[in-house]
Amino acid sequence: MASAPHEDAETVDGVHQNSWSANLEQDQHADDRALVVEEARDAVESTATGYHVNLVTHGDHGHPETYLYDELDDAFGDSIAYEYVDQCGCGGHVTRVRVLN
Repeated sequence: MASAPHEDAETVDGVHQNSWSANLEQDQHADDRALVVEEARDAVESTATGYHVNLVTHGDHGHPETYLYDELDDAFGDSIAYEYVDQCGCGGHVTRVRVLN
């Protein structure tokens, strides 16, 4: 499965009535794992039901299953489904989160 290029990733703002990618691998994200988690939650909340957001997370934090997946479960429970897509060539990671309801 091919990942979305991180160059196409957007900042988190507004509600997306389509599938999109959130850029969580900027310089400020490298230094602040809590910011990555916060903006990942914001990105999911900003995605309309039936669509997905690709969370492109900074590689400095490692695989997102070690710090992000439990946070998504706690925040959204069964209203989302997520899957690991791929590691970017730059070292970042892509997790696809589909909003179910």
